[in-house]
Amino acid sequence: MDPLEDVLTLLETRSHLSTSLVAGGRWALRFEAPQGVKFNAVRRGSCLLEVDGVGGSIPLEEGDCYLLARPRPFVLRSDPATTPVDAGPVFTRAEGGVARAGRGDEVFLVGGRFSFGARAQELLLDRLPPVVHVPAGSPHAETVRSALDLIDQELTRGEPAASLVAEHLAVVMLVHVLRLHLARDPHTASGWLAGLSDPVVAAALTALHRDPARPWTVAELAREAAVSRSTLAARFKAAVGQGPLEYLTHWRIELAARQLREGSATLAVVARSVGYGSESALSVAFKRVTGMAPGDYRRCPARQASPSAVSPSAASPS
Repeated sequence: MDPLEDVLTLLETRSHLSTSLVAGGRWALRFEAPQGVKFNAVRRGSCLLEVDGVGGSIPLEEGDCYLLARPRPFVLRSDPATTPVDAGPVFTRAEGGVARAGRGDEVFLVGGRFSFGARAQELLLDRLPPVVHVPAGSPHAETVRSALDLIDQELTRGEPAASLVAEHLAVVMLVHVLRLHLARDPHTASGWLAGLSDPVVAAALTALHRDPARPWTVAELAREAAVSRSTLAARFKAAVGQGPLEYLTHWRIELAARQLREGSATLAVVARSVGYGSESALSVAFKRVTGMAPGDYRRCPARQASPSAVSPSAASPS
């Protein structure tokens, strides 16, 4: 598995498609802060997106899509002069899975939201800017458009399990959007996500994620990346914010924490599976990273959900 796949799997990424929006004329809707990561795609027409805390309006054209990586209120509008109204009542009146605003149908948006497990905020969302905008004309945006076309087909044909298939396709779209974002704006990401933009660091990250239980050395990782040890160490630290072996320790603890949350394996089994030769070795590392002993972590669900537990360095349109 590669690092992006690993993290999205660890976070139990799920998509939830919701009511579409058709709008025309002059209109403006204000939405409450969404749960999870909000996404929308403009399938027809154009409009403006405004997000609290982000300066200015973002013009959205046909074929554009965006992710809201922070739970912030936002506005979709036809023009800057129209006063927004609460989106809630508009979507309450939706018929056939479509809400309507203004007069006409020149604008059509589809989308939904992504939900994640408890570790998403620190492992993924904090690594992204508040808004990820993918313009239709940007390089490789065709992959996102293709996923959206397939989602449309599933939802309009009404075949068995169409909603399930469409939701899986939405996760595929998320992967493409993150890839495109990394290719286009590598400096707006941070941590492991930023490391994927550097081919040297990405090679080392891929090796670590491919076999996290292996007793890696910096020299071995440098060979994987075809650079010197000093080059790898410097570039890894600059991109990710920590050294490669420190990153490996934190990733192993993430994997161990998941097993402690979800399974009943003994601590010795968990330790061996993530590269520690004994329970005591895992316990020392786990407590150093999390501040908790593994047994306490397993017995304390409330602490497991805390974003600081393991630290590695409402109505809305579709």
